[in-house]
Amino acid sequence: MDRRSFNRRVLIGGAAAAATSLSLAPEATGVDAPARTAPPGGQVRHLRLYAEKLPDGQLGYGFEKGGATVPGPLIEITEGDTVHIAFENTLDVPASLHVHGLDYEISSDGTKLNHSDVEPGGTRTYTWRTHAPGRRADGTWRAGSAGYWHYHDHVVGTEHGTGGIRKGLYGPVIVRRKGDVLPDATHTIVFNDMTINNRPAHTGPDFEATVGDRVEFVMITHGEYYHTFHLHGHRWADNRTGMLTGPDDPSQVIDNKIVGPADSFGFQVIAGEGVGAGAWMYHCHVQSHSDMGMVGLFLVKKPDGTIPGYEPHHPDGTHASQGTPETHGTKDTHKH
Repeated sequence: MDRRSFNRRVLIGGAAAAATSLSLAPEATGVDAPARTAPPGGQVRHLRLYAEKLPDGQLGYGFEKGGATVPGPLIEITEGDTVHIAFENTLDVPASLHVHGLDYEISSDGTKLNHSDVEPGGTRTYTWRTHAPGRRADGTWRAGSAGYWHYHDHVVGTEHGTGGIRKGLYGPVIVRRKGDVLPDATHTIVFNDMTINNRPAHTGPDFEATVGDRVEFVMITHGEYYHTFHLHGHRWADNRTGMLTGPDDPSQVIDNKIVGPADSFGFQVIAGEGVGAGAWMYHCHVQSHSDMGMVGLFLVKKPDGTIPGYEPHHPDGTHASQGTPETHGTKDTHKH
């Protein structure tokens, strides 16, 4: 065999291998339609939020009476927006609403120390403001409000809200910047002590998507422990949006991040991009924490709805649902 015939065979073989690889996972293709983006800010929004006791003894926030959840509902706004939240406390103890990352006056701080909490049966309006980045009068740069943030109680149990957070009084906040890419669905994962979203060990939650969906995760940590968040088969940029801005973006691309109490971050992935459909695990990568049940699944389906090799099961080997797949995290449900 001379060099020319050898090279030709290598090139043909390489092309054939690439074609075979694509045919094995034809669903793992790029996004065809242009991405939707966040609109300009500047709106004034009005919401109602309730603190409620749930049937299982936990506590939750909800936009409607009787509709509280753990985590609480996503509050999504754009830089420049102002949100007035009429907060009603239906609990039999004082409660409050405290937010991270946004602008507010002391009357909206949500702590007992400055009397901005709410007595049982009472209502209080908390006002959150946001701003775009810009230059201060002294020439220094002021960062904008855009980011993945969160809210929580700061009163129940102690003056720091330890009991409220432990029982589920927390939720996500996303502040977009004009032009930010919008996802097809948003899901919230909270590592709270040794639980995920206050669920029993080894019960998820699981999140569903179809290959090619743009899926956003908001990750929050509460409690007493440090964790590492790891998602199998998918990666993101370690920056504000979780996405690279271009080929020269210096942000590190990661699939594992150390998180501590009150940390929050978020990112977007294209479900199954480059890897195809499957039951992709996410978990705390502190090994003992994972062993004790801090694990769930990102269930990425083929267009026909199937998940290769997936059969729901419990760690003890019995076949059953490993937590109910979370299907409520769509933008239509959570956009406020």
